[in-house]
Amino acid sequence: MSSIRERSLAPQGKEKMDWVREHMPVLKGLEESFRKSTPFRGLRIAVCLHLEAKTAYMCRVLKEAGAGVVVTGSNPLSTQDDVASALVEEGLEVHAWYNATREEYREHLEKAANFSPELLIDDGGDLVSFIHTKYREQLPRIIGGSEETTTGLIRLRAMEKEGVLGFPVMAVNDALCKHLFDNRYGTGQSTWDGIMRATNLIVAGKDVVVIGYGWCGKGVAMRARGLGARVIVCEVDPIKSLEAHMDGFEVMPLQKAASAGDFFVTVTGCSKVLTREHFEAMKDQAVLSNAGHFDVEIDKEALVALSGGYRRVRKDVDAYALPDGRRLYLLGEGRLVNLAAADGHPAEIMDMSFALQVLALKYLLDNRGELANRVLPVPQDLDSEVAKLKLKAMNIEIDRLTDEQKAYLDSWEID
Repeated sequence: MSSIRERSLAPQGKEKMDWVREHMPVLKGLEESFRKSTPFRGLRIAVCLHLEAKTAYMCRVLKEAGAGVVVTGSNPLSTQDDVASALVEEGLEVHAWYNATREEYREHLEKAANFSPELLIDDGGDLVSFIHTKYREQLPRIIGGSEETTTGLIRLRAMEKEGVLGFPVMAVNDALCKHLFDNRYGTGQSTWDGIMRATNLIVAGKDVVVIGYGWCGKGVAMRARGLGARVIVCEVDPIKSLEAHMDGFEVMPLQKAASAGDFFVTVTGCSKVLTREHFEAMKDQAVLSNAGHFDVEIDKEALVALSGGYRRVRKDVDAYALPDGRRLYLLGEGRLVNLAAADGHPAEIMDMSFALQVLALKYLLDNRGELANRVLPVPQDLDSEVAKLKLKAMNIEIDRLTDEQKAYLDSWEID
């Protein structure tokens, strides 16, 4: 029995799913192939992802491949109730709704775990962690899982290091067709989509502070510059800091940048990145947003303590009034702004990421019992196959090595 809010919204959700399907040709090709071969026939798959149209279409593909599928959200503010309703109408089990409380979110995770999955897809590591702490008796029957995010892989590698990871997990986030495109171009575009939808403010001519210069931070900074902003990058890693400088961005400590920024975007995967000392230095009407997985990068408790509370001034915008009259605007309650205030990554980008997720599950199934309980890389041939399929869908042809060139590259002897 599913747990959703609005069953009547199914037609609207189906329209969204049908739209993204037409813009996800790689996943569409897998759907057509797997409908015939049904590689997941009889298996139970649990999916814990941001529940919007692109995720829903991937879940539909898994169902077409023969699986029983349960879906829950990986973030309380990213679930779209119309999409959840559409999935239920198509025969999937769904436990999620928009703006779930912390208690409701945990209940949804519990119901997904009670589905007794043999394969799972996670985003941030919540479902894997929940099963390991509350449902350890299920571990022997789980074939494996796959992880979508940097944050989730950090948690999973900590579990592996402690020797407690109970099944193999594919590091889909580390695949080239994921992080080079999803993290950089997907996060870069969708973060600014969320910020601009929430605020309706101009970016050109403003000072943007990007905190964290991993692949997601690179994308956010690149798109900010494209919108006409002056971009400041704050980092703790000396190599990434040097890279940001060589990419043409100003690099400085966050405390110094705090007084300069008009927009702040945290993209670190760490906690308490923007804190009271930064809030105290900020301009009036500075805009604070987060593009990291969890809502811990902006210290909301410190913001409340400093201001005494907030007033919602616009959908997805909370104003915190400081004692001296300055106002700081927090977007999407400090959660992922691209999903809390927008629709997440573009469909064409998630086409590659979700194709990798589906192929990663098939790899786990094909190698059942032969893989160690570790965080495992996605095989290069799967990565290359997704890239080839994407190029084909875009009508892009590329060169190939001749046999002579292959022999040259494989040799070491000097003629």
